[in-house]
Amino acid sequence: MAQALTLSRPLDGVAKLWREYPREAVGFGLLAIAAAAAIGGAAHSTPELPASAKPAEVAPPAPPPMLVRDVAPTQALEINQEIPVANGPNPAASPFVFKGDKGARAQALQCLASAVYYEAGSQDDDGERAVAQVVLNRVRHPAFPASVCGVVYEGSTRATGCQFTFTCDGSMYHQPDAAGWRRAYAIAEQALSGSVYAPVGYATHYHANYVVPVWASTLAKNAIVGAHIFYRWAGGWGTPPAFTQRYTGHEANATALRNAALAAEAATANQPTEEALKGLTNIPGAQLKDGGPGRIAVRFNLEAARKATTEAPHVDYVKKFEASDNLKWTLSGQTTSTDEKPLGKTASATDAAPGATAATQR
Repeated sequence: MAQALTLSRPLDGVAKLWREYPREAVGFGLLAIAAAAAIGGAAHSTPELPASAKPAEVAPPAPPPMLVRDVAPTQALEINQEIPVANGPNPAASPFVFKGDKGARAQALQCLASAVYYEAGSQDDDGERAVAQVVLNRVRHPAFPASVCGVVYEGSTRATGCQFTFTCDGSMYHQPDAAGWRRAYAIAEQALSGSVYAPVGYATHYHANYVVPVWASTLAKNAIVGAHIFYRWAGGWGTPPAFTQRYTGHEANATALRNAALAAEAATANQPTEEALKGLTNIPGAQLKDGGPGRIAVRFNLEAARKATTEAPHVDYVKKFEASDNLKWTLSGQTTSTDEKPLGKTASATDAAPGATAATQR
């Protein structure tokens, strides 16, 4: 569900270009257009459900942001192992009862099978059953949408992030293999028909064991299945009485949701990070402006850019860089003097020690 996000610095080269080639950098800057999306998040905590209150009378907790800590996979494995499995009972969820027409069931199967395939297709049947169980647990919890497709694609087009990473990381560009899809579809059918995967209980969250979400220590860890670690809400929100939401019986079009998610992913795939955008401020004439929600527009002041170009000091390439003797001679345009020795040889070959090879001579 959660995967590490590796942030690059694609504009570092731009800043370096300006330092070393100010004239060329301004020319490049005059043609550049950049946009960025800023995604933020904070640590999440679960509000307690009072023992005397009914779930319907209290606002449910908001799903935590899908952000992970910046740690290496090996360190993540160690951190996850140190988080203890919650004590106390871990009852199996009740069977899911589907109440809808054939059309709704077809869409629900498509969405659920997609989640099973892309989230756990590399695992065994138990790994896939565990993911299907989490999806259906969410459908019945008031903190999430009341439909299968609504749960699977929640947040897939929002800047705040998706709940299931396969809907916003480009995974769906890759078509499922036939055998893998048949297996995922069969498991989805079983789950919608009332099959329960008991080991994960009422888990509503999970993540791969090689990442550490910011919320990992705030929820109750209740199962480990394959490469996934499962969690339920802490306190009353993770107990059976909280799962009172009724399935809506209606499903959105799975293909439309998939296309919308892919379109949103494509629109943000190549946006530079906030850190990388700082490099733009080093380019004379570059002006960052608010381009609307989640966007930064870049415009260039031509007067400032031209002035910078005119005033940029020129440093001879040969003097600025440590060029090889061959390159320095080539760029100088000088003719070879009559006493010039071959490149790579010592001033006097006779000065070399007897028996010395070409590799030891300088």
